[in-house]
Amino acid sequence: MSAVMISRKVRKWEKLPGKNTFCCDGRVMMARQKGVFYLTLFLIIGTCSLFFAFECPYLAVHLSPAIPVFAVLLFLFVMAMLLRTSFSDPGVLPRALPEEAAFIEMEIEAANGNVPAGQRPPPRIRNVQINNQIVKLKYCYTCKIFRPPRASHCSICDNCVDRFDHHCPWVGNCVGKRNYRYFYLFTLSLSLLTIYIFTFDIVHVVMRSVDNGFLNTLKETPGTVLELLVCFFTLWSVVGLTGFHTYLISLNQTTNEDIKGSWSGKNRVQNPYSHKNIIKNCCEVLCGPTYPSVLDRRGLMQDDLPVSATSAASSSSSSNPVPQTTKTTAPLIPNEHTPDDTKPSIAASAEKSPFPKEDHHPPAPKLPPLASPETDAETSIAKEQTH
Repeated sequence: MSAVMISRKVRKWEKLPGKNTFCCDGRVMMARQKGVFYLTLFLIIGTCSLFFAFECPYLAVHLSPAIPVFAVLLFLFVMAMLLRTSFSDPGVLPRALPEEAAFIEMEIEAANGNVPAGQRPPPRIRNVQINNQIVKLKYCYTCKIFRPPRASHCSICDNCVDRFDHHCPWVGNCVGKRNYRYFYLFTLSLSLLTIYIFTFDIVHVVMRSVDNGFLNTLKETPGTVLELLVCFFTLWSVVGLTGFHTYLISLNQTTNEDIKGSWSGKNRVQNPYSHKNIIKNCCEVLCGPTYPSVLDRRGLMQDDLPVSATSAASSSSSSNPVPQTTKTTAPLIPNEHTPDDTKPSIAASAEKSPFPKEDHHPPAPKLPPLASPETDAETSIAKEQTH
């Protein structure tokens, strides 16, 4: 069965490789594993809801109405930074086109020469100089490109990410060049929000314990006890994570580089991206320009779909109906029944007869066949023999 190629225009995000999910017509980009991200939303929204319901009314009356106002502003900032980190492109690099990949492979083979059988080919790397420091660019066998400096391939999202820091399941996305500052602001503001809620929970319990006693206060405010437990176990991890990334920002270093020991190994290679100044490093990471996405997720592209000829013909006939006539043929074998699929055409031809259905003409009488001279002679000879 022959196939027909039908081309249609689609958004580029529909054909992007990797293990990402897209929503809102490509405007939202996340990883496929989003279960922990939903847990993060539940913990933040749930804890803040309990705080607004149980502590804020009491504290606004007995201490200051500015306490719930500041808590609301801090909560909104935390949610904005979380969603900005989770729903943005972290800096995914597009994969090489088939023509580009073939050209790069040809260049690598020409540079390496013929490798004898049984020997491992040399590593595919390129050397570039950054601030008088040699940096190696590694070849990605999945994306078919030489990764830019500080880029790495995320095994969870299956994409190369520029200035790859790490894959964070708590935000449901990679953390890279385009969303690292929002990730840091999220951890910093979440630390402040956790400390804020934990502190005023203790103040609320102490103030009510003066009048009602400590045990009665715990019985009357079970939501406060739950908030204290959640904030106590969350505080150490969130504050510790914020402190660790503050240390990395001061050195202009990524988590991936710190784990691999890229600039602190035995070779004592200096970090070529550091300005040797904490303030300059922090300004570059947190106040640098916002880099545009190189994916063009919402751009249009042609997509060719193979469709069978039968379905293509049926679709074209359904879209543009054209009256068709069916030719009926007599059976090739004597006494052969007419196929069922030709019966409608026979009925149609009967309906198209010029005679009306009401006129029933009797069949014409059959005339005897005309006899030839040879036939008459044979008949007379036969009669004489019988006599």
